[in-house]
Amino acid sequence: MKKYLFIALTVLWAIYMQGQDNTFWLGADISGTTEMESHGWQLYNAAGEPRENTALMKELGLNAVRLRVWVNPKRGFSSKEDVLVMAKRAQALGMAIMIDFHYSDWWADPGKQHIPAQWKGMNCKQMCKALAKHTRETLALLKNNGIDVKWVQVGNETTNGFLWPTGMATINMAQYAALTQAGYEAVKQVYPDAIVIVHLDAGSDAQRYNFIFDGLVKYGAKFDMIGMSLYPYWDMKAGLEIDYKGTIEHCVDNIKVFNKKYGCELMLVEVGVEAANPVEGKRIIAEMIDAMKTQTDGHCHGVFYWAPEAEGYYPLGAFKDHKPTAIMEAFTEAAR
Repeated sequence: MKKYLFIALTVLWAIYMQGQDNTFWLGADISGTTEMESHGWQLYNAAGEPRENTALMKELGLNAVRLRVWVNPKRGFSSKEDVLVMAKRAQALGMAIMIDFHYSDWWADPGKQHIPAQWKGMNCKQMCKALAKHTRETLALLKNNGIDVKWVQVGNETTNGFLWPTGMATINMAQYAALTQAGYEAVKQVYPDAIVIVHLDAGSDAQRYNFIFDGLVKYGAKFDMIGMSLYPYWDMKAGLEIDYKGTIEHCVDNIKVFNKKYGCELMLVEVGVEAANPVEGKRIIAEMIDAMKTQTDGHCHGVFYWAPEAEGYYPLGAFKDHKPTAIMEAFTEAAR
């Protein structure tokens, strides 16, 4: 009897885990929330009722949040302590958490990957140790406070590596790979089951992904998932695509190719559309989510909007008058 009970429980657990793995994540990077609150800004739902940002995202149908970490930010926002504040809010609402290490004291993206002030003058070996220590300390703070972390990004939009010039991929791919591996190992030491993501921009452009991931594979750096940014607006500005449909179509193609080539799953960890055209933006995001769910053979596991609450100072937010526009309805409808 015990034998059959054990088998039954094993089967039920496998079914449960399969269901968990099949979750399609609808998320947002809301890292700027506490800074916004420090300025006294209040957000509202579509009915005009005041809402805290994390709770509003949950109300809109999102089931995950993404939170960036800076090493030593001047004003404390996006520090590990600030991230803990936001992680507690998300977990209390039952939302999954992605941690995005920038490995900088401020913004890191394809155009800038500045070494933190405290790490300047270090050689690659010393920087690997500093990166690992920062990663472990940040994640340990979260774990010691009971936070579950599902995904961890080792770098943000590392299209040409990070921690320039030490980890600039076009100059020294081996050092970029070593730094990435240091981050990977540090994550697993604290959260063994966390999914480690390497994240690049322009998910419609295969060339940059082949360059980075071929390099990481060549030098033995590990990663569990490929994270992509997908912004039709920026793709058209850069001349990569002529319209949003091309951005989505080529990204879908890339996801299927990269899954086979690198043997890992993928996710859109940043997306955005023009805030000034919310009706069109809703259509684009709805098509994007649908394509990722239905056309990638199950290898894209989610879509995260970047800073939807941003308004006025950023052209690709999704709010007006501190309330969500039609753009966010694409997520609400996809969650049904």
